[in-house]
Amino acid sequence: MLFQTITTALFLATTLAAPTEPTLFKRAPGSLIAMAPKSKSCAGAKFPKECATAAQAAPFINASFKTYGVATAGEAAAIISLMAFESGDFQYNMNHFPSPGRPGQGTRNMQMPPFNLEYAKSIPALKDGLAKAETDVKKVLELLLSKGEYDFGSAAWFLKTKCSEKVRSGLKTGKTEAWKAYITECVGTEVTPERQAGWEKAAKAMRVSGH
Repeated sequence: MLFQTITTALFLATTLAAPTEPTLFKRAPGSLIAMAPKSKSCAGAKFPKECATAAQAAPFINASFKTYGVATAGEAAAIISLMAFESGDFQYNMNHFPSPGRPGQGTRNMQMPPFNLEYAKSIPALKDGLAKAETDVKKVLELLLSKGEYDFGSAAWFLKTKCSEKVRSGLKTGKTEAWKAYITECVGTEVTPERQAGWEKAAKAMRVSGH
């Protein structure tokens, strides 16, 4: 599969080149800003050093889809809506709430420290850094936040490595009930009106079939 990043970087689209695979995302590109409205700008962001705009986020998100085999609009919408919800539309990448926040929790899908350590261990380039960080959860998170590809790649990694085949297959249908299973059975939290509103925005922007 060949994924192509839209050069305007304000749109997130995926183009499949392999003729033996079904055509995916054959539609107008979904606007990342429509999915995460605050990502239009970082002006006035409470945590400006952590904030990323849609233009900055889009290439890293597309790269994560290629790396971790995210190949359907339903999966993509679920991942983006999760990141947007957990990071305030990419406004921050560390847990700050309630103040002072939970040490070591972060990346754009706000992963817990044990998952961050496992994720970091899966990245060969971080091997030496991890040896120095040892069990310091803050240092591990710092390694993951050192590059946008790691920061924005965690949600796709989590889907691939922590979600059951049943959940992933469900997301591919684009149905809201499948998304709810993703949130409760894989992410391990409750479906709330706010989370569902984010999913609805992402599914609409990505033109998820079956939704």
